[in-house]
Amino acid sequence: MAPPRRKPAPAGKKTGKEKSEEKVASPDINEAQHHHHEPEGGYGDFAEPPVVQRVAPPDQLNLEDKDLGEEITRALKGNNPNAPQNIIRYSNKEKQFKLDASVEQLAVHFEMEGWLLHKDTDEAQRIVAAEQAEQDAIKKLKAAEAEGDGDKELSDAQLRNQFNFSERATQTFNNQLRDRSCATEPPPTSNFSETVSQWEIFDSYSDDLERQKMVKEKKAALAKKHSSSEDKEEDAASLLDKDSKKKDNDPIHSESMRLSSKIMERMVNQNTYEDIAEDYKYWEDESDRFKDGEGTLLPLWKFYTEKAKKKHVTSMCWNPEYNDMFAVGYGSYDFMKQGGGLICVWSLKNPSSPEFSFTTESGVMCLDFHPQHSSLLAVGLYDGTVMVYDIRSRVNKPIFQSTVKTGKHTDPVWEIHWQEEDLAKSLNFISVSTDGRVVLWEMSKNELTYQDIMELKLVGISSGIGSGSGGGEDGVDPDEETSLCGLAGGCCFDFHKTSDHLFLVGTEEGMIHKCSKAYNSQYLETYEGHHMAVYGVRFNHHHNRTFLSASADWTVKLWDHQQKNPLLSFDLGNAVGDVAWAPYSSTVFAAITNDGKVHVFDLNENRHDPLCDQKVVRKAKLTHLRFNPREPFLIVGDDHGCVNAMKLSPNLRKPPPPPKEGETVQEKEVESGKMDKVLALLEKGENN
Repeated sequence: MAPPRRKPAPAGKKTGKEKSEEKVASPDINEAQHHHHEPEGGYGDFAEPPVVQRVAPPDQLNLEDKDLGEEITRALKGNNPNAPQNIIRYSNKEKQFKLDASVEQLAVHFEMEGWLLHKDTDEAQRIVAAEQAEQDAIKKLKAAEAEGDGDKELSDAQLRNQFNFSERATQTFNNQLRDRSCATEPPPTSNFSETVSQWEIFDSYSDDLERQKMVKEKKAALAKKHSSSEDKEEDAASLLDKDSKKKDNDPIHSESMRLSSKIMERMVNQNTYEDIAEDYKYWEDESDRFKDGEGTLLPLWKFYTEKAKKKHVTSMCWNPEYNDMFAVGYGSYDFMKQGGGLICVWSLKNPSSPEFSFTTESGVMCLDFHPQHSSLLAVGLYDGTVMVYDIRSRVNKPIFQSTVKTGKHTDPVWEIHWQEEDLAKSLNFISVSTDGRVVLWEMSKNELTYQDIMELKLVGISSGIGSGSGGGEDGVDPDEETSLCGLAGGCCFDFHKTSDHLFLVGTEEGMIHKCSKAYNSQYLETYEGHHMAVYGVRFNHHHNRTFLSASADWTVKLWDHQQKNPLLSFDLGNAVGDVAWAPYSSTVFAAITNDGKVHVFDLNENRHDPLCDQKVVRKAKLTHLRFNPREPFLIVGDDHGCVNAMKLSPNLRKPPPPPKEGETVQEKEVESGKMDKVLALLEKGENN
């Protein structure tokens, strides 16, 4: 059989052989890439593929046949490389964390649910049966509808009767039912077991009969004797128990009700004292424009509680964080009428009742808020005890209290001041007492620790017992006379505003001593100017050199702590109870006297007479005075337990002149310059 003929190639096209020959004939491909050599006889009818010569990379290792023939086993595992490792789970059974070894290694790259089923499977047969049942139901429904149409045609005739009757058909909606389950805590149960016998029942009834007889006898005795103290205590205890149980379950005594009632109380007070609140915020005495060198005080609120009846206001202090809150200490300055003390924390938002109140066994003589921790209140008592309260706790018990073992004072504590936190962040305060000690108290974990930083030794005046220069009278040595007399009684003290180690102490003898915490063996300076007890010494807020002193000798004196003699002396005609610098000016201060007057001075306006001399209470002695640190008003306390708030008129709080254009001067520099100007005028007057 002859081989089949090949079709001739169309015109213009080349056969595979011709293409191969043409490709082999190409000099570039033949020499540069393939290095192909055609045999002598050619390739025949079919083209052979070119031979490719592989070139090894220069860094390939040259291995021997032995190494190349070595078999290396490589195991492929079906682990998911992205699966988490070292899974730690908490075992509630073993109460510890354990390593979970079972890790899901399945990695799903694509998932799609199918929609075809094999007709021989059980699921497919169920679906077919359901579809067949549905079709049968549809057929039955259509047949029933056809029969119904025929009946309807027969019943179209309207029946007439004596009533107008109509038929209607409705289909009601059946609400779907849902099952819900919840887990409840079972009620607490307890197991109780006891044996009961006939004789035990008899003994119990006998004891109960005797008890009833005794109760009847007691009631008969009480009817004759009316009442006995023991029964009253039992009745009171039972009533207290009942009240406490009622309070626990009563929503009226809940915390939410307490807060709501507090808000309601403040709203009622705001409506009651609306006029006073508007005067406090907006009142300005227009008559001051026509009264040069005179001012007035506008009475605002009056703070009084029945708990402070027959008590004196012995101390006051503003809260450093809340400008509307201040604490008042109540005690007695009468040695023969000493009793319990009271601490009340008042707010301007609620003048009718104090926000917090605490009672003490002895009268409160002084108190002070911590400058950083505004809830801590240090208190000094008449019996020499110092305490620290946390007013947030609302518990009538101090968190720290000094005792005889921890070095309490033996005389009343007349003044107390917190110190700034040191590097160790320890909380400490300093107290002064008439026992002659100035004590530093530090709050440790469990108790107050104390350290005597100064003992107030007696110093003889120039005309009395041994002065610093010569001997005393009758040849008595000054040191010996001082040791015989004992220690001086400290009445008040105040710290320098910039030098924390410097402080002044006023004594019962009329002396003022400048002391240092770093050098406590003797006084740095002693100022002699008063002849009776010094009730207050206050450093200026803006000027570092000047301070004021108030005494029972009716005078207030202005001092420069670098000079031994007073710069100015003001005779107020009555014993001065307290003095205070205004926080807004370096030349304004106020003093109170026992005749119920408040005297306000401005040394920049008048260096001889007060700008305001106003009587604020009747038949009472003013005891203490405090300026508000932010607002232009002050509070004064008296010996009837009342605290009155007074607002200063514009003439008593004149602002400094504005700086010139282009100048930037700080407020402290302006106020310090005002006092320097006053001191320069005083020095010039003395020289003349």
